Amino acid sequence: MAGADVAAPKEKKGKGKKHKAKKRVPVRIDMTPMVDVVMLLITFFMLTTVFNTPQTMEINLPPDSDVKVEVAETSLLTIRVTADGSIYVNMGLERPQQIEFKELRPLLVDRSKSNAKLVCLIKVQREGTYDMMVNVMDELNLASITRFSIAPFKEIDQQLVNQAIAS
Repeated sequence: MAGADVAAPKEKKGKGKKHKAKKRVPVRIDMTPMVDVVMLLITFFMLTTVFNTPQTMEINLPPDSDVKVEVAETSLLTIRVTADGSIYVNMGLERPQQIEFKELRPLLVDRSKSNAKLVCLIKVQREGTYDMMVNVMDELNLASITRFSIAPFKEIDQQLVNQAIAS
């Protein structure tokens, strides 16, 4: 049985028909094909939907051994981020200078062009947010700097930041 069926009215067999009573014609709709179509549509939309892929950045971690890597001070750019979001940058043994976040990428591009062996060191205060570190790492990625390290923000870093604020 497919689609819909219309049942024909039954005729009365009996004595004298003075007037014909019109009866409702019962209609029966078979919903089975509709369910099949709905399931096919659901399957189609589930398979063709583009899901959001998580935004990730690949980080290669060093092995567990305590291997010290020597980097020339002229090739080391230190980026310190304080809890309030202020960014302090210095090259080698220079005094840290405060810069705005929007100035970070042009500075990184300029420094990486002038020094092909540039290595960045990111230090974020413990009270700082995770977003601060990720934003700095994004800027490094956009500036095509692939060599960087993350280090703890120590007391000496706080002293250097305080000296930069005082001057």
